[in-house]
Amino acid sequence: MGNLNFSAIDWSEMGDATVATLKMILYSGIFTIILGLPLGIVLYLWGRSNNVVLRVAYSVLSFVVNILRSVPFIILMVALIPVSKAIVGTSIGVLGTIPALVIGAAPFFARLVETALREVDRGVIEAAQGMGASTSQIVRRVLLPEARPGLLAGVTITIVTLVSYTAMSGMVGGGGLGDLAIRYGYYRYEKEVMIISVIVMVILVQLLQMAGDRLVQYFTRK
Repeated sequence: MGNLNFSAIDWSEMGDATVATLKMILYSGIFTIILGLPLGIVLYLWGRSNNVVLRVAYSVLSFVVNILRSVPFIILMVALIPVSKAIVGTSIGVLGTIPALVIGAAPFFARLVETALREVDRGVIEAAQGMGASTSQIVRRVLLPEARPGLLAGVTITIVTLVSYTAMSGMVGGGGLGDLAIRYGYYRYEKEVMIISVIVMVILVQLLQMAGDRLVQYFTRK
């Protein structure tokens, strides 16, 4: 530790890497929620259905979700290189990382959504059904509002998970702090860059977790 020289760090490059990481988290987080929320709702509805066809469809969809969740992200990202190229035209950098981040995180978030919806009081749902509410009305006016704290907690967990995913994406040229830490800290033995990258990511995770916890507490009280 005594041989560390932090004055040699290119702070502008560190700043660019931090911004790149934030962009990856923001864009992939938005698309993960857009895809994962309806997927989680479908899992919940099909899993609760008495319809045989929907129950079979739930089993198939649940199996696919479990497979995507079980594949280590670094392997998933390598496997999805052709998909990333087809969707965004590249498999490296911030843009090339986003498809893999979304495909890796959306099934994870969908399971959290399904779990949050299952925790909604069954009596509230039955009361809405007794008043003639349709399935879409129950989802919009009962399930989502009642499950809001759990959903926000799920969003927080997913975003924090995306931070670690962005770090792993650096192994295959994903850009951001993970890429910087690997290129300089690992290949060039510049431990200072790796240390600062880790510190920035730890701070980022703490800030995201604190913000998510505050939102959960706020809506729980409401």
